[in-house]
Amino acid sequence: MTHRELKEFLDAKVEQYNLPSFLESDPIQIPHKFNAKEDIEISAFLTATIAWGNRKSIINNAHTMMSLLDYAPFDFVQNHTASDLDQLKDFVHRTFNGRDLSFFIRSLKNIYANHRGMENVFARNMAKDSVQNSISEFKKVFFEIPHLQRTTKHISDPLKGSAAKRINMFLRWMVRDASTGVDFGIWSRISPAQLSCPLDVHSGNVARKLMLLKRKQNDAKALAELDASLRKLDPLDPVKYDFALFGLGVFEKF
Repeated sequence: MTHRELKEFLDAKVEQYNLPSFLESDPIQIPHKFNAKEDIEISAFLTATIAWGNRKSIINNAHTMMSLLDYAPFDFVQNHTASDLDQLKDFVHRTFNGRDLSFFIRSLKNIYANHRGMENVFARNMAKDSVQNSISEFKKVFFEIPHLQRTTKHISDPLKGSAAKRINMFLRWMVRDASTGVDFGIWSRISPAQLSCPLDVHSGNVARKLMLLKRKQNDAKALAELDASLRKLDPLDPVKYDFALFGLGVFEKF
Protein backbone atom coordinates (compact mmCIF):
# COMPACT_ATOMS: atom_id res chain seq x y z
CA MET A 1 0.00 0.00 0.00
CA THR A 2 1.02 3.59 -0.57
CA HIS A 3 1.21 5.93 2.42
CA ARG A 4 -2.18 7.38 1.48
CA GLU A 5 -3.78 3.95 1.08
CA LEU A 6 -2.36 2.80 4.41
CA LYS A 7 -3.70 5.88 6.18
CA GLU A 8 -7.15 5.44 4.62
CA PHE A 9 -7.18 1.76 5.58
CA LEU A 10 -6.15 2.38 9.18
CA ASP A 11 -8.44 5.41 9.58
CA ALA A 12 -11.35 3.20 8.52
CA LYS A 13 -10.35 0.58 11.09
CA VAL A 14 -10.18 3.24 13.80
CA GLU A 15 -13.74 4.27 12.96
CA GLN A 16 -14.78 0.63 13.02
CA TYR A 17 -13.40 -0.13 16.49
CA ASN A 18 -13.35 3.21 18.33
CA LEU A 19 -17.00 2.82 19.32
CA PRO A 20 -18.91 2.10 22.57
CA SER A 21 -19.25 -1.54 21.47
CA PHE A 22 -15.47 -1.81 22.03
CA LEU A 23 -16.18 -1.65 25.78
CA GLU A 24 -17.99 -4.98 25.79
CA SER A 25 -14.83 -7.07 25.67
CA ASP A 26 -12.17 -4.59 26.81
CA PRO A 27 -10.88 -3.81 30.33
CA ILE A 28 -11.65 -0.11 29.77
CA GLN A 29 -15.22 -1.02 30.68
CA ILE A 30 -14.19 -1.00 34.37
CA PRO A 31 -13.46 2.74 34.77
CA HIS A 32 -16.62 3.44 32.78
CA LYS A 33 -18.54 2.36 35.87
CA PHE A 34 -17.49 5.59 37.61
CA ASN A 35 -18.22 9.28 37.11
CA ALA A 36 -15.82 11.21 39.37
CA LYS A 37 -12.38 12.00 37.91
CA GLU A 38 -10.42 10.40 40.75
CA ASP A 39 -12.55 7.24 40.74
CA ILE A 40 -12.09 6.91 36.98
CA GLU A 41 -8.32 7.38 37.03
CA ILE A 42 -7.71 5.10 40.04
CA SER A 43 -9.91 2.30 38.69
CA ALA A 44 -8.31 2.73 35.26
CA PHE A 45 -4.78 2.64 36.67
CA LEU A 46 -5.43 -0.50 38.72
CA THR A 47 -7.20 -2.19 35.82
CA ALA A 48 -4.39 -1.33 33.40
CA THR A 49 -1.87 -2.67 35.91
CA ILE A 50 -3.32 -6.18 35.65
CA ALA A 51 -4.04 -5.97 31.90
CA TRP A 52 -2.01 -8.90 30.71
CA GLY A 53 -3.15 -12.41 29.92
CA ASN A 54 -6.71 -13.53 29.17
CA ARG A 55 -8.97 -10.51 28.68
CA LYS A 56 -11.95 -12.13 30.37
CA SER A 57 -9.79 -12.92 33.40
CA ILE A 58 -8.49 -9.33 33.44
CA ILE A 59 -12.04 -7.95 33.47
CA ASN A 60 -13.24 -10.41 36.13
CA ASN A 61 -10.29 -9.68 38.40
CA ALA A 62 -10.62 -5.93 37.89
CA HIS A 63 -14.24 -6.25 39.02
CA THR A 64 -12.98 -8.14 42.07
CA MET A 65 -10.54 -5.33 42.84
CA MET A 66 -13.29 -2.72 42.63
CA SER A 67 -15.48 -4.82 44.91
CA LEU A 68 -12.67 -5.03 47.46
CA LEU A 69 -12.45 -1.23 47.28
CA ASP A 70 -16.22 -1.01 47.92
CA TYR A 71 -16.68 0.42 44.40
CA ALA A 72 -15.40 3.71 45.82
CA PRO A 73 -11.70 3.61 44.88
CA PHE A 74 -10.81 7.23 45.69
CA ASP A 75 -12.53 7.13 49.06
CA PHE A 76 -10.79 3.83 49.83
CA VAL A 77 -7.40 5.25 48.83
CA GLN A 78 -7.86 8.34 50.97
CA ASN A 79 -9.47 6.81 54.04
CA HIS A 80 -8.41 3.15 54.29
CA THR A 81 -7.23 1.65 57.56
CA ALA A 82 -4.80 -1.19 58.19
CA SER A 83 -7.73 -3.58 58.57
CA ASP A 84 -9.15 -2.38 55.24
CA LEU A 85 -5.88 -3.29 53.57
CA ASP A 86 -5.95 -6.68 55.25
CA GLN A 87 -9.08 -7.59 53.28
CA LEU A 88 -7.03 -7.28 50.08
CA LYS A 89 -4.57 -10.02 51.04
CA ASP A 90 -6.20 -12.83 49.05
CA PHE A 91 -6.41 -10.95 45.76
CA VAL A 92 -4.38 -12.42 42.92
CA HIS A 93 -4.04 -11.87 39.19
CA ARG A 94 -1.16 -13.86 37.78
CA THR A 95 1.91 -12.45 39.60
CA PHE A 96 0.08 -9.40 41.00
CA ASN A 97 -1.11 -10.30 44.49
CA GLY A 98 -2.72 -8.81 47.58
CA ARG A 99 0.55 -7.42 48.93
CA ASP A 100 1.11 -5.62 45.64
CA LEU A 101 -2.43 -4.25 45.65
CA SER A 102 -2.07 -3.04 49.25
CA PHE A 103 1.10 -1.17 48.34
CA PHE A 104 -0.56 0.36 45.27
CA ILE A 105 -3.32 1.72 47.51
CA ARG A 106 -0.81 3.20 49.96
CA SER A 107 1.27 4.69 47.16
CA LEU A 108 -1.77 6.25 45.52
CA LYS A 109 -2.69 7.82 48.86
CA ASN A 110 0.78 9.36 48.98
CA ILE A 111 0.44 10.65 45.42
CA TYR A 112 -2.91 12.32 46.07
CA ALA A 113 -1.85 13.67 49.46
CA ASN A 114 1.63 14.90 48.58
CA HIS A 115 1.84 15.23 44.78
CA ARG A 116 -1.61 16.59 43.86
CA GLY A 117 -2.66 13.44 42.04
CA MET A 118 -1.56 11.22 39.18
CA GLU A 119 -2.20 13.72 36.41
CA ASN A 120 0.11 16.21 38.06
CA VAL A 121 2.91 13.65 38.49
CA PHE A 122 2.76 12.63 34.84
CA ALA A 123 2.28 16.16 33.46
CA ARG A 124 5.16 17.80 35.32
CA ASN A 125 7.71 15.48 33.70
CA MET A 126 6.42 15.49 30.13
CA ALA A 127 8.72 15.96 27.17
CA LYS A 128 7.46 17.87 24.14
CA ASP A 129 6.84 14.77 22.03
CA SER A 130 7.05 11.82 24.41
CA VAL A 131 5.60 10.39 27.61
CA GLN A 132 8.42 7.94 28.20
CA ASN A 133 10.52 10.10 30.53
CA SER A 134 7.32 10.97 32.37
CA ILE A 135 6.52 7.29 32.94
CA SER A 136 10.02 6.69 34.29
CA GLU A 137 9.70 9.64 36.69
CA PHE A 138 6.23 8.46 37.74
CA LYS A 139 7.73 5.13 38.74
CA LYS A 140 10.25 6.91 40.98
CA VAL A 141 7.47 8.80 42.73
CA PHE A 142 5.30 5.70 42.98
CA PHE A 143 8.00 3.80 44.86
CA GLU A 144 9.28 6.66 47.01
CA ILE A 145 7.56 5.18 50.08
CA PRO A 146 8.70 1.87 51.67
CA HIS A 147 7.88 -1.07 49.43
CA LEU A 148 8.66 -4.69 48.61
CA GLN A 149 11.19 -5.02 45.82
CA ARG A 150 8.99 -7.58 44.07
CA THR A 151 6.25 -4.99 43.58
CA THR A 152 8.44 -2.73 41.45
CA LYS A 153 8.10 -5.07 38.47
CA HIS A 154 4.45 -4.06 38.12
CA ILE A 155 5.35 -0.55 36.93
CA SER A 156 7.46 -0.57 33.77
CA ASP A 157 10.31 1.83 33.08
CA PRO A 158 10.73 2.84 29.41
CA LEU A 159 14.19 4.24 30.11
CA LYS A 160 15.26 0.71 31.02
CA GLY A 161 14.07 -0.74 27.73
CA SER A 162 10.41 -1.54 28.38
CA ALA A 163 7.61 -0.72 25.93
CA ALA A 164 5.49 0.02 29.04
CA LYS A 165 2.37 -1.20 27.27
CA ARG A 166 0.04 -1.03 30.25
CA ILE A 167 0.90 2.51 31.34
CA ASN A 168 0.77 3.76 27.76
CA MET A 169 -2.68 2.22 27.51
CA PHE A 170 -3.73 3.89 30.79
CA LEU A 171 -2.52 7.25 29.47
CA ARG A 172 -4.48 6.74 26.26
CA TRP A 173 -7.60 6.16 28.33
CA MET A 174 -7.05 9.33 30.37
CA VAL A 175 -5.92 11.73 27.63
CA ARG A 176 -7.68 10.96 24.35
CA ASP A 177 -11.03 12.70 23.97
CA ALA A 178 -14.29 11.09 25.00
CA SER A 179 -16.22 11.92 21.82
CA THR A 180 -16.70 8.29 20.79
CA GLY A 181 -17.53 7.04 24.29
CA VAL A 182 -14.41 4.90 24.68
CA ASP A 183 -11.52 6.96 26.07
CA PHE A 184 -12.17 9.53 28.79
CA GLY A 185 -10.32 12.77 28.00
CA ILE A 186 -10.28 13.78 31.68
CA TRP A 187 -6.61 14.83 31.71
CA SER A 188 -6.04 18.22 30.09
CA ARG A 189 -2.35 18.78 30.84
CA ILE A 190 -1.12 16.11 28.42
CA SER A 191 -1.75 16.23 24.68
CA PRO A 192 -2.78 13.20 22.60
CA ALA A 193 0.14 14.11 20.32
CA GLN A 194 2.55 13.18 23.13
CA LEU A 195 1.16 9.69 23.68
CA SER A 196 2.72 6.39 22.66
CA CYS A 197 0.90 3.38 21.28
CA PRO A 198 0.37 0.49 23.71
CA LEU A 199 2.70 -2.03 22.06
CA ASP A 200 1.97 -5.70 22.65
CA VAL A 201 2.08 -8.93 20.67
CA HIS A 202 -1.11 -8.09 18.75
CA SER A 203 -0.36 -4.50 17.79
CA GLY A 204 3.28 -5.36 17.17
CA ASN A 205 2.54 -8.21 14.77
CA VAL A 206 0.03 -6.17 12.79
CA ALA A 207 2.40 -3.19 12.67
CA ARG A 208 5.14 -5.41 11.22
CA LYS A 209 2.81 -6.81 8.56
CA LEU A 210 1.89 -3.26 7.57
CA MET A 211 5.57 -2.22 7.52
CA LEU A 212 5.06 0.29 10.31
CA LEU A 213 7.61 -1.54 12.43
CA LYS A 214 10.70 -3.56 11.56
CA ARG A 215 12.24 -4.31 14.96
CA LYS A 216 11.37 -7.82 16.13
CA GLN A 217 11.30 -7.28 19.90
CA ASN A 218 8.40 -5.41 21.52
CA ASP A 219 10.62 -3.09 23.56
CA ALA A 220 11.29 0.62 23.99
CA LYS A 221 13.22 0.86 20.71
CA ALA A 222 10.37 -0.80 18.84
CA LEU A 223 7.91 1.59 20.48
CA ALA A 224 9.95 4.59 19.33
CA GLU A 225 9.98 3.20 15.79
CA LEU A 226 6.23 2.57 15.83
CA ASP A 227 5.53 5.99 17.31
CA ALA A 228 7.50 7.63 14.49
CA SER A 229 5.48 5.72 11.89
CA LEU A 230 2.12 6.54 13.48
CA ARG A 231 3.01 10.23 13.86
CA LYS A 232 3.50 10.38 10.08
CA LEU A 233 -0.10 9.18 9.70
CA ASP A 234 -1.55 11.58 12.30
CA PRO A 235 0.82 13.81 14.28
CA LEU A 236 -1.96 15.18 16.48
CA ASP A 237 -3.50 11.87 17.56
CA PRO A 238 -1.16 9.02 16.60
CA VAL A 239 -2.43 6.67 19.30
CA LYS A 240 -5.88 6.44 17.77
CA TYR A 241 -4.30 3.76 15.59
CA ASP A 242 -4.11 1.52 18.64
CA PHE A 243 -7.75 0.70 17.89
CA ALA A 244 -6.86 -0.30 14.32
CA LEU A 245 -3.79 -2.37 15.17
CA PHE A 246 -5.41 -4.08 18.14
CA GLY A 247 -8.69 -4.66 16.33
CA LEU A 248 -6.98 -6.14 13.29
CA GLY A 249 -4.88 -8.42 15.47
CA VAL A 250 -7.41 -9.59 18.05
CA PHE A 251 -10.73 -9.52 16.20
CA GLU A 252 -9.65 -10.10 12.60
CA LYS A 253 -6.54 -12.27 13.14
CA PHE A 254 -4.86 -10.10 10.50
